Amino acid sequence: MAENNTAAEKTEPPTPRKREEARREGNVPKSTDLNAACALLAATVLIYLLGQRVFGGLKVSLEVLLSGSHASNPTRPEDLGALGSFVLHILASAVLPLMIAIGAIVLMVAVGQVGFLVTVKPITPKLSKLSPMRGIKNLTNARAAMRFVMSLGKLIAIAAVAMFLIYNDLPKILILPELSAGQAFAAATQMTFLLSIKLAVLLIILAILDFSFQRFQHERELRMSKQEVKEEMKRMEGDPLMKQRRSRVARQLAMQRTAQQVPQADVIVTNPTHLAIALKYDAESMRAPKVVAKGADFLAMRIRQIGSLHGIPIIERKPLARALYSSVDVGQEVPPEHYTAVAEIMAYVYRLSGRKSA
Repeated sequence: MAENNTAAEKTEPPTPRKREEARREGNVPKSTDLNAACALLAATVLIYLLGQRVFGGLKVSLEVLLSGSHASNPTRPEDLGALGSFVLHILASAVLPLMIAIGAIVLMVAVGQVGFLVTVKPITPKLSKLSPMRGIKNLTNARAAMRFVMSLGKLIAIAAVAMFLIYNDLPKILILPELSAGQAFAAATQMTFLLSIKLAVLLIILAILDFSFQRFQHERELRMSKQEVKEEMKRMEGDPLMKQRRSRVARQLAMQRTAQQVPQADVIVTNPTHLAIALKYDAESMRAPKVVAKGADFLAMRIRQIGSLHGIPIIERKPLARALYSSVDVGQEVPPEHYTAVAEIMAYVYRLSGRKSA
């Protein structure tokens, strides 16, 4: 009952982190039937297209072996090596390109299903996998029953379609004995090829349905409960107490930097209470005034307090304060669109202090 309740609570989609962990473990949706079906279709088409080359090579191989022309005396032990190398050469030249092409197609289908994934986790030996009870449980659970039903359904569908296709070709099959050997072989080859193509297409359709079911089952198994999602987010974002501590340290560092930078400012522009921006300008080293400190609410109040203690002019300019706070970071120069407004403030400050305007 507890397991059923837990499963019923898992209604949330998996987080990206859980998906990544499942992928690293090799737990990805895939259909082996799709690989087999594509391999069958590829083999059928390639054998039909390259069959003359393959059978031609095998024919030459058989003729040479029977004639003994590959070696001076095939019965002697020293000529057995020549026999083996000759057979391997014929098979490689006739069959190897076909096998390479089929293997490449199967590899592309596998990569198309799960992407490029290399992991040894699924084949790593585990003692838990050797448990007889676990094996019995895997054979009797709902997923095993569903796999059995699907396999039985696919077998019945394939058998039914094959019988239907053979029944349609029955008149052609019955006249094969009346044809010559070459004509009968060509007709039988053509019928076998068409039957194989149709069955391979049917297998691919069934395999696509199986792959869709595997994806659905995979998503269902990865579902999480609301509590698991909360714990996952907590692990990703960090413990709340640790976050508070980091925020407190960050505020302390910001206060320290503010206490160091504000006394160097020439003027403080305010909102007047919510925002405060400290500006400094040195005509010899700066192209434009620079923001040396800024803050909102409590930090803005702290900037004003430090400025008052050091005799720095505090000027209220609401639009300018909002614009500088939202668009200029600490350490950056004032952008050109605010030159005029800042220049008026700096000129006013220079007149108050008796400094020469730059």
